[in-house]
Amino acid sequence: MKEVHDQEQLNGYLEQFQLEEVFHAPLRSHITLYKLSSGDVICYQGQQLEHLYVLVQGRIKIYSNSQEGQSLIVSFKSPLEIVGEIEYIRQIEIINTVEAVTEVYLIGIPYAWLRKLGNEHPPFLRFLLDIITRKFYIKSDFLSFNLMHPVEIRLASYLLSHVSEEAAMNGSFGHEVIGLADTANLIGTSYRHLNRIVGKFCEKGLVSRGARGTIYIRDLEGLQAMVDGKTTP
Repeated sequence: MKEVHDQEQLNGYLEQFQLEEVFHAPLRSHITLYKLSSGDVICYQGQQLEHLYVLVQGRIKIYSNSQEGQSLIVSFKSPLEIVGEIEYIRQIEIINTVEAVTEVYLIGIPYAWLRKLGNEHPPFLRFLLDIITRKFYIKSDFLSFNLMHPVEIRLASYLLSHVSEEAAMNGSFGHEVIGLADTANLIGTSYRHLNRIVGKFCEKGLVSRGARGTIYIRDLEGLQAMVDGKTTP
């Protein structure tokens, strides 16, 4: 994790995500912008974290490790997202390992300064509440979706969730899946079965395979129709 000494870039992120009021002037002098490369770990499961991190650019992977050494993907996250809010409130060790999937920029704020300057600042508290309740809603919706739909629909929904508005507008639907094993883990199926489903999607012209596990979306409307229930898997 590398510190970025660029006040203009930091201010740009604060303005972009409307965080100027959340991190008011007394707090702002204690925040730092960090940059990570793909594969860099932000925090490890069981670690004692000392900073709250706000994801403002890039994509992160959240996973847990069992005592047997197996990894379970919890989720992938894009901005705006927080790392360490539960640990901050509960004062506990990190629940999951968090890793950068792409180049990532984070705003970091020491817990010590948050307790001194943030705990009595209503905009910051509302910000935490909004993030936590949104995570709860997304998690609940995700679990319900996985229970009620077959793997084909879950994969189509997963692929669609990674298409940005800009990509949808200009037709640039290429999307690099972060490893089929991780994807299978996340949507609740085996690697072998997921590989078969991807093959079926390729035959239907919905996606195509690229190098090193890359999957390119070729028929955005077709995937959306599957999720909307207009076509059968």
